[in-house]
Amino acid sequence: MQTATVQWAGSEKFLATMPSGRTVQFDAGSAHEGGPSPMEVLLGALGACTSVDVTTILEKKRQKLEAFEVSVSGERASQPPQVWTKIELVYRLTGKLDEKAVRDAIELSETKYCSVAAMLGKTAKITYRYEILPPKL
Repeated sequence: MQTATVQWAGSEKFLATMPSGRTVQFDAGSAHEGGPSPMEVLLGALGACTSVDVTTILEKKRQKLEAFEVSVSGERASQPPQVWTKIELVYRLTGKLDEKAVRDAIELSETKYCSVAAMLGKTAKITYRYEILPPKL
């Protein structure tokens, strides 16, 4: 079993020591001056999870990926618990890429490999779109 430990650091700040030993500061205040809120981190975690999948799959398919970015936007429920109810991912890929390979990589991440998407998909409708930009000269 993996364990994270969270310590209150005063006011609305908390330090979470992750199972890896790394520490992340969370800020529950509305200004988020000391770090992201726990719910913001979920959007980032989704983006990171799918990014790892998609780039790895494209590499295995021998695609010439030059740059990659995914933007993750979400809407939350208006009443507590204010879970994510709608999430959109926009993938931007640059390089000499086969569109089918890109689409397949994203779909595999979203439906099979990304555990964060699997969890968030229990409460949120997750949609995605992608843009393939030409290789840089």
